[in-house]
Amino acid sequence: MDFAFDSVTEDLRERLLRFMDECVYPAEEAFEEQAATSGWGSPPLMADLKEEARKRGLWNLFLPGDHGAGLTNLQYAPLAEIMGRSPSIAPTATNCAAPDTGNMEVLAGFGSEWQRKEWLRPLLDGEIRSAFAMTEPDVASSDATNISTQIIKDGAEYVINGRKWFISGAMNPNCKILIVMGKSNPDAPKHRQQSMVLVPRDTPGLHIKRGMHVFGYSDADHGGHAEVVFEDVRVPADNLIGEEGGGFAIAQARLGPGRIHHCMRMIGMAERAIELMCRRAIARTAFGKTIAEQGVVQDWIAESRVRVEQLRLLVLKTAWLMDTVGNKGAHTEIQAIKIATPKTVEWILDKAIQVHGAGGVSQDFPLAGLWAGVRSLRFADGPDEVHKRSLAHRELKKWM
Repeated sequence: MDFAFDSVTEDLRERLLRFMDECVYPAEEAFEEQAATSGWGSPPLMADLKEEARKRGLWNLFLPGDHGAGLTNLQYAPLAEIMGRSPSIAPTATNCAAPDTGNMEVLAGFGSEWQRKEWLRPLLDGEIRSAFAMTEPDVASSDATNISTQIIKDGAEYVINGRKWFISGAMNPNCKILIVMGKSNPDAPKHRQQSMVLVPRDTPGLHIKRGMHVFGYSDADHGGHAEVVFEDVRVPADNLIGEEGGGFAIAQARLGPGRIHHCMRMIGMAERAIELMCRRAIARTAFGKTIAEQGVVQDWIAESRVRVEQLRLLVLKTAWLMDTVGNKGAHTEIQAIKIATPKTVEWILDKAIQVHGAGGVSQDFPLAGLWAGVRSLRFADGPDEVHKRSLAHRELKKWM
């Protein structure tokens, strides 16, 4: 394993760092002010940031192959880390934000030619946003086979009935398409009962009920997290993604890259937290000496550095494996980073908040928002306990 930056990565990394310094960090305060008054849509300044990022060649960096920048996971890792330092702005500005990223990967990998033309192309161009509707309030969605929303074939159409919630991005008025996972054949084997269909947002019977809050945050600048009800929603049979009964497999293919992208960005969140913690500790005095001279704070800073370096190595190893042996071959490591990264970065953010005192939980610093986002990622793309269960089963099989 060689984790040194190649020339392509180094060039993109330098350009991205300049973009962050020149455009993203200076815009953070104005972005938050605009987000507070712009409803569920993106703050107006985002359009200028997207235009600038595209002009600088910092666009669709996440997507391998012909549709995106063609980077490997290992090349993308340090770039996603940089974006993670300002997660409300940088991923969206570069068209590398969830859930659009995962939806573009699904359409690129499983979509038909017309589906790619109709929906992938405008997503790649950043003209529209999208949502991925999987989680449901009435079942334990940590087990995706529990999904109860019905997707029933009726002649040349599919009819959808059910209720979803925490559907990220669906509150955004520019969200034009939802990928919906539901049960199409309840009598099939457990992992062949589900299908995915494309549902345009303006389809009759699709109701966006409300935006869900996450630790009190609406995440409106990201398009929120919606509760969505489907009442006899009809779409053409051509809106089926892949084959009928292939929804579970498509979901697993989608979530693998999504999990590592989250972890890559969380490394950047941890780095920013350490930077803010150090700056604050040096600048504040308590009991006759700077906070930085207090032994307990030095312990937090040292532990934070050790832990983030461990995480980065594990994430890079996982990226390398995904590139060399595929997502299935890297399954154990993908689960390991999904378990370790949110929990560890949550710990680092907690210490940074503590060093900031009351300021740490306020809107004057990004730490509280970062903490809420990272804590929620212990649920997103599968809760810790499900990944631990699966990982333990893999380990036990070696001895059975």
